[in-house]
Amino acid sequence: MDDLMSQAVDLMVAGMGFVFVFLIILVFATMLMSKLLIRFAPPEPVTPAKKPRAKPKAPVSVDPDTAEAIKQAIAKFRSRHKK
Repeated sequence: MDDLMSQAVDLMVAGMGFVFVFLIILVFATMLMSKLLIRFAPPEPVTPAKKPRAKPKAPVSVDPDTAEAIKQAIAKFRSRHKK
């Protein structure tokens, strides 16, 4: 039984060692790729300055019947959804 436990512990230590070494290699590879990307990547495009939006030239006229229908619909909606 001691021989079996000894082999299990050896296998566990070997497996954990391989995982640890793999993770260390992965960290260094990631750092190297990050440095290479910073060095050789094209510069980030410059965003143009925001221009103020143009105001509409003339207000859009609405038919009086349509405006009244919209007002009634809004009033009905608000009366149904009061808190």
